[in-house]
Amino acid sequence: MSRNFGVGQAMRLLGSPEWNRGGPERRAERRRVRRGRFMAANGEPVAVLLIGARVNRWRSPRGWFPVFTAMPRMLKELRADPESGLLGYRMLLGPSFGEVTIVQYWRRAGDIRAYAGDAGRKHRPAQSAYWRRYFASNGAVGIWHEMYSVRAGAYSALYGDMPPTGLGALLGLEPAVPSEHGGYQRSTDPIFAAQVRGDGPGEAGPTGGGEAG
Repeated sequence: MSRNFGVGQAMRLLGSPEWNRGGPERRAERRRVRRGRFMAANGEPVAVLLIGARVNRWRSPRGWFPVFTAMPRMLKELRADPESGLLGYRMLLGPSFGEVTIVQYWRRAGDIRAYAGDAGRKHRPAQSAYWRRYFASNGAVGIWHEMYSVRAGAYSALYGDMPPTGLGALLGLEPAVPSEHGGYQRSTDPIFAAQVRGDGPGEAGPTGGGEAG
C-alpha cells in the first residue's frame, strides 16, 4: 500500500512540476506569456534550495525507489503549511536519464533548517531511512543539495516574452530596461523595455545573454 501511495505521489509531481503559493488566481496566469521584458521584484530576502537525485544502478530499485517517492510527500506537506516558509518549486529533469532536480524557493534559510531538523515532519524520518539503507544500497542512488541565502536587493532575475517563471512567479514582475550602471532597472512599459538594448558589458536584449539572476 505504501509503495503504491509513493508511486501515485511521484506521478502527481510529474504532472504538476511547478507550484507557488500564489493561490488559484495566480495559477490561472501561470501559462500566459507576458509580452516584453520584465525583472522580478527583489525587495525581500530569499533562499534557494537545489536538491536532486540520480539513479546510479537501475537494477537496485530498493536503493533508489524510496528516495524518489520521499520528495513528493515532503513537498505535499510543505504546500499544505503556509507557515513552512516554502514559496514555490520547479522540477527539472536531466541532464542524464534518471536525474531530477527540484529548485525550491524559500522565505529564508532558517525555514529550510527548521524543517530539515524537525523530527515531527517528513524529512527527518526519510533522511534516517536513507542512511539505514546506505551501505546495503551500494551506491544505487546519488543525492545532492545546494542552498543559497540572498539578502534583499542582492539578486536579479530577468524574463523576456515568458510566462511568470521562477522568482518572477513568486515575487511579481516589473518592466525592466538596462541600467547605466550595469544590470537592469525598473521601467513602466514592458514592450518599450524589450526594445531597449544596452551597450555596456553584460547587457543585451531579451533573447541575448546578459544578467539573468
